[in-house]
Amino acid sequence: MIAVTPIRANQDKAANARKQPGEAGMALNGTKAAEHSRGENPAPLRPVDEAAEVRAITRGTVQASMEVLAGIRPIHQLARRLDPRCLAALQHRAALIRRELTRTGNPVLARLHRNSVVRSVRVCEVADGIYEASAVVVDDVRARAVAVRLERSKQVWRVVELVIG
Repeated sequence: MIAVTPIRANQDKAANARKQPGEAGMALNGTKAAEHSRGENPAPLRPVDEAAEVRAITRGTVQASMEVLAGIRPIHQLARRLDPRCLAALQHRAALIRRELTRTGNPVLARLHRNSVVRSVRVCEVADGIYEASAVVVDDVRARAVAVRLERSKQVWRVVELVIG
């Protein structure tokens, strides 16, 4: 997981290093120490590279979703990351795959979603706190595309759309 630091921390460290004598009392985020003693909130923590964080979250979520469809990961492990509607749709698709496998016994269907590997992930910022991503996943049977939309809520990234081709 990527460490989260204030964006202005690096700028303020450099500014504090150049600080003249007699300019004491500045906090790391550039606010005066007196403001912190009054109870004002410091600047919110933001990742150094938000796109890299979203890319890593997308890669892990897509890999875990493919493992759910393969039947080797329980669906509840994705409950914190996926929107309830996406979670229900993924659970429904996994149940349909399992039901069709038991009904037909098709060996190709048994290999579907097995040994899935996320080959690439591309991310694009749509708006502040909203990203869309695409991933290419290769398994034993075929290659497929996955589209993901992530939104930040309460400093946590949540997948609100998950479309597996």
